[in-house]
Amino acid sequence: MKASTWRWMTGFALAAFGFTAQAADPIKIGSVLSATGPAAFLGDPEVKTLEMYVESINKAGGLLGRPLQLVHYDDGSDANKANSFAKRLIYDDQVDVIIGGTTTGSTMSMDPLAEKAGVPFISLAGAVVIIDPVKKWMFKTPHTDRMAAEKVFEDMKKRGFTKIALLSETSGFGQSGKKESELVAPNYGIQIVSNETYGPKDTDMSPQLTKIKNTPDVQAVLVFGLGQGPALVTRNYKQLGVKLPLYHAHGVCSNEFIKLARDAAEGVRLPCAALVVADKLPDSDAQKPVVTAYAKAFQERWKSEVSTFGGHAYDGLMLYADAVKRAGGTDKAKVRDAIEQTKGYVGTGGVVNMSATDHMGLDLSAFRMLEISNGDWKLVD
Repeated sequence: MKASTWRWMTGFALAAFGFTAQAADPIKIGSVLSATGPAAFLGDPEVKTLEMYVESINKAGGLLGRPLQLVHYDDGSDANKANSFAKRLIYDDQVDVIIGGTTTGSTMSMDPLAEKAGVPFISLAGAVVIIDPVKKWMFKTPHTDRMAAEKVFEDMKKRGFTKIALLSETSGFGQSGKKESELVAPNYGIQIVSNETYGPKDTDMSPQLTKIKNTPDVQAVLVFGLGQGPALVTRNYKQLGVKLPLYHAHGVCSNEFIKLARDAAEGVRLPCAALVVADKLPDSDAQKPVVTAYAKAFQERWKSEVSTFGGHAYDGLMLYADAVKRAGGTDKAKVRDAIEQTKGYVGTGGVVNMSATDHMGLDLSAFRMLEISNGDWKLVD
């Protein structure tokens, strides 16, 4: 084969994947995540995931011939800091996209800035308020708190539970989860007969749990929170000898939760993405190749266990990269439109089909109901 022919074929193959070897200005991926603070076990794998895949994309030649540059700030789980860092990303760093907002509070503090500046913003946080009502420049990768409540209540209904207690965190995620749980519970014939809250920095939730324990007719308990709080709740739950079935929302879909809650996590049920049970999925599952490949890459690179939160970051970066390819460049308005037109993207969170009225693109089937058994995850449905 002539050298000129080989060079042409190689260039064609790289171009087919959106990669070329030409030097060019970097595509700036802006990110504000909670690598430290109460939400660190969510934010840490998100940061590591972005670092890992920015490296791998660059090694493969970049995106449309341009290297990616990750510009990341740690908000320390503080929404006010997130707002300041978003200003820096937009006006000083002049990033092409923002991927981040580990928590709902941080996301919502940054949202007005991204909307005003016209910067595509892909959030990694859970609350439905992020994308309902739809905002022009805002998208998100995780399932919503409303979906989590629906998935939990669906399982409760199957088990014949009609009267429950709700314990929610006073964070943005927890309070949105509380609101959505109250909203959809009647649709499943469920009545919330005890409704308690706790602060994200609280270290003992025994008083709230004692009230729940002493409330007549409670058949099961749902905890809506993220970070370390839900693990403390679970340990208090066992210490108080509460025997009622315990559910959590998707804010704790991580092996770190099991480690923190220890043996008190036994029997806990919660809705999670397929990534948590990658090795337990049937070969026929469309997500299995994606989640197993991500899990393998993350574990090999960081020597630590995978979590759904890192998966949210993977989906955010890949959705953006796919949109840039379809838009033929990084023009923010064109990329925004391309993200909104995403159809059939198979990610770690599910199969994404976005539209002008849906900036998340997941349905309830993207959630898997899991139970913690013998320190591991077990598929319930």
